[in-house]
Amino acid sequence: MNRIASVCKDPDAADVSITTPPPLARLDLRAANLVPLWEVAANLVRTEPMPSCAPFLWEYSKSVRPALIEAGETISPEEAERRVLLLANPSLPNPAATSTLGAGFQMIKGGEIAESHRHTQAALRVVIEGNGAFTSVNGERFTMERGDLILTPSWTWHDHEKESGGPMIWFDGIDVPLMSKLSVSFYEEFQGGQVARSRPDNFSQSSYGHGLVPLDARFVNQAPLNHSAPQLRYPYIQARHALLLMQKGGAADASQGFKLRYANSATGGHVLPTIAAFLQLLPQGFTSRPKRQTDSEIFVVLEGSGCTHVGDQVFRWRENDVFVAPNWMWRHHVADTDAVLFSYSERALHETLGIWCEEIRA
Repeated sequence: MNRIASVCKDPDAADVSITTPPPLARLDLRAANLVPLWEVAANLVRTEPMPSCAPFLWEYSKSVRPALIEAGETISPEEAERRVLLLANPSLPNPAATSTLGAGFQMIKGGEIAESHRHTQAALRVVIEGNGAFTSVNGERFTMERGDLILTPSWTWHDHEKESGGPMIWFDGIDVPLMSKLSVSFYEEFQGGQVARSRPDNFSQSSYGHGLVPLDARFVNQAPLNHSAPQLRYPYIQARHALLLMQKGGAADASQGFKLRYANSATGGHVLPTIAAFLQLLPQGFTSRPKRQTDSEIFVVLEGSGCTHVGDQVFRWRENDVFVAPNWMWRHHVADTDAVLFSYSERALHETLGIWCEEIRA
């Protein structure tokens, strides 16, 4: 309810209506570029958050993959810079998944190289299909296997290459809309194709991915990573095993099943300053308790099938589909089979600002 127009009721007093004051007459406020707060407060600060976009689902097998294969047959990496199909939520004016986060699917073929560049946006990759490909970040090369999470923090040089035949497809999550809102969205191309390798393959995973960190944990001299996780690759096989151990060790959480947060191994925080990443297991037949939260969450189905109720819509999903649950909109999952969902959101930023919260229905 609009607080300004609300009626205060006191059982021991007469009804008192709070009305909007009359307009000021002595001065043309519009000409002076002044706006009375009392006239616009209800639109600026509401009694609860408002969803910033609509829920939506993209079907991988039906639409995304066929379009990528066609793009691979007609468009070269040199022509496209990156062969990416953006996921465009129809409720938003620009192509993005939510008002703050972008999403897309990217493909390279055997023998191709997507040359190095860097940008202010932070990004993550989740491998969907293929093998024999690598992503390099600041001169370190990372193997890409199904389900792996690979980070490219803000302003780090990164490129992709594929040595074997066939397509390599992965999902991209990125904070382009947020950086655009902050007017700091820009990038730089590397002069020379690819950044020279300066470390052994998967070096940061070996240094930071086993619950141990170097004694002088200065993020291996990679200054741009000071606010991001120094471990840049999180193998799916390890994360999946951790979920199975959670399942064996106790009952599922009523609102989320078994859910893990990808962590910055040096600090315990989120993997990126603006983006939090998660992996959850929904056992067959599980129905989660409805919840809503201040961050919009984007889900990638890595295993299984089921449906998710978001607001008044129901999305039936299967492997590799992507769907959006907007901020402050009730959602709950129903698993037809054992299902594994990767998700990411701007929760990392919300927690830094101290504004994140959620509600769970009893």
